Amino acid sequence: MLRTTLLLGALTGLILLFGQYMGGQGGLVIAFIFAVVMNFGSYWFSDKIVLRMYGAQEASEAQAPQLHRIVHNLTVRAGLPMPKLYVIPSEGANAFATGRDPNHAAVAVTQGILRLMDERELTGVLALELAHVKNRDILISSVAGTLAGVIMMLANMAQWAAIFGMGRSDDDEDGGGMFGMLVMAFLAPLAAMIIQMAISRTREFAADRTGAALSGDPLGLASALSKLGLAAERIPMDASPQTSHFFIVNPLSGQSVARFFSTHPPLEERIARLRALAR
Repeated sequence: MLRTTLLLGALTGLILLFGQYMGGQGGLVIAFIFAVVMNFGSYWFSDKIVLRMYGAQEASEAQAPQLHRIVHNLTVRAGLPMPKLYVIPSEGANAFATGRDPNHAAVAVTQGILRLMDERELTGVLALELAHVKNRDILISSVAGTLAGVIMMLANMAQWAAIFGMGRSDDDEDGGGMFGMLVMAFLAPLAAMIIQMAISRTREFAADRTGAALSGDPLGLASALSKLGLAAERIPMDASPQTSHFFIVNPLSGQSVARFFSTHPPLEERIARLRALAR
């Protein structure tokens, strides 16, 4: 928890650094207020934002009886409240959990994953997503995704401001100058991505273990991850890099650059660990 708090603090620090470069002391104050507002907003609303981004529709028990049955059985076993269930209208096979705590959690699956998985594999997938809820990863992921999105937006603003000469002058002691803004526009998104990777990768291994224990079938989850890896290569989702860490497998894995900066551990390593658990 301490490590995650420090990493989220680093994301907030990048926002403050942007404020310093773009507006000196005044910009720093504005960035601080902005960071506080964004942290507050991401706590309360980030789940709704990400669900809306992907067009997720809440699925009733009548609409998705198998989904409800599997999740109900798993929540009883895990001692968790029943989350809201959503279906994303995408042929890409993926899933994610979001929300600020187990009492306000949501699990979303794509139409593609419902078609691809058999019941054993789907149980493993849903157990892993409920593991994120149980381990309280969902709030961390939501806040990190929101702050990373803000940093990307500020980086674009800084880039265009420097190009059109709207930044502070290079000899202004209080600001970073145009050169500094260009450097920040390049480095800040990279730093945000690395921080996201550090948050997501460590938590994904823990969720795999918890999910395997919850389903009682590590090999079922391993089989699901193997299928998902192949499916992501064939049909990558139209996903935002700032929210890619939400998903069970990297939705951008079909893109070579996205693979290099993946927010997820290598699938091969995750599968090997699950098979070792089964042994």
